[in-house]
Amino acid sequence: MNKLSLLLVAVFLCSTAFKPTTGLKLALLKYNGGDWYANPTALPNLAQFCNEKLGTSFDLDYATVEVGSVEIFSYPFLHMTGHGNVIFSDLEAENLRNYLIGGGFLHIDDNYGMDPYVRVAMKEVFPELEFIELPFEHEIYKQEYEFKNGLPKIHKHDDKPSQGLALLWEGRVVCFYSFESDLGDGWEDADVHNDPKEIRQKALQMGANLIQYVFTES
Repeated sequence: MNKLSLLLVAVFLCSTAFKPTTGLKLALLKYNGGDWYANPTALPNLAQFCNEKLGTSFDLDYATVEVGSVEIFSYPFLHMTGHGNVIFSDLEAENLRNYLIGGGFLHIDDNYGMDPYVRVAMKEVFPELEFIELPFEHEIYKQEYEFKNGLPKIHKHDDKPSQGLALLWEGRVVCFYSFESDLGDGWEDADVHNDPKEIRQKALQMGANLIQYVFTES
């Protein structure tokens, strides 16, 4: 990605109003190693929820983009999920790094079993950074919906507390990692996991906060 392309991306991301134009899509990140395609109904439901509650105009058909593709620069919000291995080539890691430094945002959602692999993969992207747990007072938890206790717990997994982890670049959250929570399962159609309505609402509200943060804070 050349400097001119990065500049154009930065201008687009900085100038985009919170209410995105019609046709803007959320994007699912395709990677090697694991089931990146898990939770197929999650992003359409999140887009619809944001359209209804936040006044956005997302297309309900999400995009699928590969880590190493220039296409990722067309989407300010990337969602990444799965249960297992995550493998980035050197070129893919560099491409994702350029995207995030240039103004992009990555949401990683551990769908259970992804954690040890995605930490290694993201270390290839940002070898100088460490995941930190965001304080409950962070802006991400104080957007349209307030989460006084931080990231909501959606699924049991290992029955550990949910954690909202982040990579920060020059003070900006460029990657939010929802660990021991499984927001994506909560975004799925109600009959997929049979989660109670209140649990699904918390997941969608937290997802909406991430979207709002991207368009107003990042």
